[in-house]
Amino acid sequence: MTLPTLPLLPTAVIGSHGQPGWMWLTREAIAQGRLGPIDRQEAWEDATRLALADMTEAGLDVIATGEMGRASFIVGFYERLRGIRNLEQPRRLGVPHWDTNVPLEVVDRISAPNGLGVVEEFRMARRYTDRPMKATVPGPFTLCIPLKTGGPYKDRGTLMADLVGIVNAEVKALGDAGADFIQIDEPNFVMYRGDLPDLVQVFNEAVEGVKAKLALHVCFGNLNGRPFPAVRSYRHLFPALHGVRADQLVLEFANRELADVGLWKEFPSDKELGAGVIDVKSFKAEAPEDVAARIREVLKFVRAERLWINPDCGFFETPRWIAVAKLRAMVAGARIVRKELGAA
Repeated sequence: MTLPTLPLLPTAVIGSHGQPGWMWLTREAIAQGRLGPIDRQEAWEDATRLALADMTEAGLDVIATGEMGRASFIVGFYERLRGIRNLEQPRRLGVPHWDTNVPLEVVDRISAPNGLGVVEEFRMARRYTDRPMKATVPGPFTLCIPLKTGGPYKDRGTLMADLVGIVNAEVKALGDAGADFIQIDEPNFVMYRGDLPDLVQVFNEAVEGVKAKLALHVCFGNLNGRPFPAVRSYRHLFPALHGVRADQLVLEFANRELADVGLWKEFPSDKELGAGVIDVKSFKAEAPEDVAARIREVLKFVRAERLWINPDCGFFETPRWIAVAKLRAMVAGARIVRKELGAA
C-alpha cells in the first residue's frame, strides 16, 4: 500500500491527541477496579472515534489513532512486557516531574508475548476512518531508558538487542495489518551523547524488513509540559541522524523559536522533514498567521516538496480544546503558505 497523493506541505500529527475530560475519570475508575473489559473497550473506542473526528474536522491531511488507550507516552507499554518489576518511586511529594516516574528493574529475559498493542490500536482506528493515517511505535532506545539492567542482562547492549526485536516484530505486524506509514518515536535520542552510529544501527535494525513509509520522531520530551534535557539542540545528532533508514525525520522547532532549523541546509539530505510548527508546551493556541510565519522560515532551509507540517510533539499533556484550536491553526497556516506558493 502507498499513501494517496497529498497536497504541498502536508499537515499531520505526531500521534497522541488531547484526551476528553471523561477519559481521565475512566482511568481513575480502571485503577479502582470499577470497570470490566467491555467497559474499558467501549471507553477506548469512543475516545478514539472522538480523536479521529477532531483531527478530520480540523482538516489534517494525515491523521493518527490519537493513542487514547495509552497511559502517558510509554508507561503503559511496560504492562505488556514480561521480565520486569516496579521499583520504589524515588519521589512522591511535590510537583510531578521526571523523577516521580516509577523506575523498573529487569529481572528475567524481557519479552512481549502479545506485542505492544499498537497493532490492535491501529486496526481499531482504521475501522472508523478511511483517511490517510500513520501508526506510531515507541523506539527501542526510548523503551530502554527507565529499565535498570538486571536478570540475565549484564549490559544495556544485550538488553537493547531484545528490545529491538520486540519493536521490529510490532512494526512488521503493523505492515501486515495495512499500515503504510509508520513512525518510530525516539525522543530520548537527544539524551544520548555516546557513539551516534549506535543510535542509527538501533533504528535500522528495528525497521529491518518493513515495507512502509517510515518516519523517525525525535523531540526533547514532554512530561507534564516539560522537556527533559537542560540543553535542547539537535546539533550533536547531525549529520549521523541522516543515516537512519527513514523517509522522514520529524523534529521539534516551535518551542525553541525554530532553533536548529538551519541544520537542514548545513547537512543536506534527501529525506523529508516533518517540522514542528505548533508549540504543544504552550497554553495559548497559535494564530494561523503565526504558523504561516514559522513555515516561511523553515522554507528558507527546506524545499517545499520535502516539507511536512506538524506539531512539535503529541497532545497528551494538552487540554483537548486547546489541542483542537492548535490543529485548526496549523492547517489554516499551511493553507496560507500553499496559496502563496501557488499550490492548490
